[in-house]
Amino acid sequence: MILHTVTFTWKDGVPESSVEALTRELKEMASKLHMLRFYSCGRNLRLRPGGADFAVVSAVDDAESLHAYLDHPAHVAVLRTWTDHMIADRQAVQIEIPHLPGHTTQGIVDDVSDR
Repeated sequence: MILHTVTFTWKDGVPESSVEALTRELKEMASKLHMLRFYSCGRNLRLRPGGADFAVVSAVDDAESLHAYLDHPAHVAVLRTWTDHMIADRQAVQIEIPHLPGHTTQGIVDDVSDR
């Protein structure tokens, strides 16, 4: 299983309404992409100093599934619509994980598991 994590730092002046709309659209998109085993996104809670403004965490079975997710037209559309004009910096990492601790891999997408 592969865990894919992306962080975004917003450009100055990005309105909160844009971040909220992006969050809604990302969750809606993820609920329709069956290659995702886990998906969550949201603003940084700022419990520690520093860091990015927003993160996306997802898990897929393998590299083929990751590419299918990243290249999926719904994912590309959300990125083009929202993030191109919002992002000052983007960082991404993928790591191998043996499984999702405490979870099955039966389509967990944030709070949406009934797709």
